[in-house]
Amino acid sequence: MKNLKSNFNRLYFALLFSVALVTFNACSTDDDSSTTTATDDDIEEVDDSDFEATDWTTETHSKDADPNFEEVFEDDVVKRIDIVITESRWESMLDDMTDLYGAFGNGNGSFSDDDEDPIFVPAEVFYNGIEWYRVGVRFKGNSSLASSWANGILKLSLKLDFDEFEDDYPQIDNQRFYGFKKLSLKNNYNDKSMLREKVAGDVFRNAGLVGSHTAFYTVYIDHGDGPIYFGLYTLVEEVDDTVIDTQFSDNDGNLYKPDGDAASFAYGSYDEDELVKKTNEDEADFSDVESLYTILNDASRTSDAATWRTNLDAVLDTDVFLKYLATNTVIQNWDTYGRMTHNYFLYNDADTDKLTWIPWDNNEALQTGNMQGALPLDFSGLNSSEWPLIGYLYADDVYRAQYNTYVQEVVDGAFSVSEIQAQYASYSALIEPYATSELDGYTFLNGSSDFQSAVSTLNAHVVSRNSAVSTYLSNQ
Repeated sequence: MKNLKSNFNRLYFALLFSVALVTFNACSTDDDSSTTTATDDDIEEVDDSDFEATDWTTETHSKDADPNFEEVFEDDVVKRIDIVITESRWESMLDDMTDLYGAFGNGNGSFSDDDEDPIFVPAEVFYNGIEWYRVGVRFKGNSSLASSWANGILKLSLKLDFDEFEDDYPQIDNQRFYGFKKLSLKNNYNDKSMLREKVAGDVFRNAGLVGSHTAFYTVYIDHGDGPIYFGLYTLVEEVDDTVIDTQFSDNDGNLYKPDGDAASFAYGSYDEDELVKKTNEDEADFSDVESLYTILNDASRTSDAATWRTNLDAVLDTDVFLKYLATNTVIQNWDTYGRMTHNYFLYNDADTDKLTWIPWDNNEALQTGNMQGALPLDFSGLNSSEWPLIGYLYADDVYRAQYNTYVQEVVDGAFSVSEIQAQYASYSALIEPYATSELDGYTFLNGSSDFQSAVSTLNAHVVSRNSAVSTYLSNQ
């Protein structure tokens, strides 16, 4: 890491942070009921509201600026982001994690007894010498968060919300980061190549599906003693922010992030509490997703398949789902629908008045994986009644033929051997210096050879998947 923490950087950021560092006052409760913010009991209460946002410009900070994807999500560079958190606030974050997940470095990971997210605290964010003020920062994740914490690794995923604390600090009303309100910094958990989140996201989008943009960033956090290299992260665009803003004609539809038994769509599993709304939260209208449950499990599926398809096509964009299903199954991804009841969104697209499938959280893709492994291309062994969106559609001749067409398209295009191995070569060369210089306690690597081995495994994987597709389609 010595090359990444040069004397120049030390002097530059010491000067920069000495101007920015302030102690923070108590903060309000987040609008999201599942997320909390630091309270008076967590930290010392002082008044830090008297400041001037001197770096504020329309292009960099204002809600009036369009999202600048070219600046924030460049593919061919590794950018740097610095986060400054006061010592007391950092301690409040760690204390909160202990309350939720147990002692740091203890055991194999335990989960909170409730669904509460870690707390947000205000922090300063620096990028290219520009400051963003009182940005909401919290740890994020599920099993990746619990496991990293339990194993004593502080390279934890982070969520940034640039106007989380605007009620406390009017100077940051509608603050944005080049047009983005929220961003996720993924820690590439369980991925020693640190490529899966990026490449899988590229594949989905290159296949013509709605999906998040991604980019590589190094993250430094100063929580009182100067900037510490927390490692190489993947910055991910948030679906409930700019994805639905920019990839659909409007953002007024219902956006769901199902999590729990109801996310399976199995008969009898409907539960609005588990069909978590990310838009229109105050409206009790779940009629779109309720119709999908009803039609998907209707008896006409076996008695009148044509009518069943017509009705299903009216509420779900089945073409998009089948393209997603083909792509996801070809590349392999076990940590989503079909094995796990989470890691996708459904958005009601105003142009079609249909629910559209959006993939999410791809760090476990591009491998056979855990929990019985990724599903086979023909879904053999799948319990259709438990996973009806896959089982029932694949059992239908019309839908299966459509799925098979997309399987071929994926290996001919977005996941062809030549395309993907070129991406692996380019991205791995780009990130290797940053990945292999991560610090003990802030890395999942045991050494630089882990990185090279993981990249080699990915190169072999794309070849094996193309071979598997050839075998599968020859038997159809």
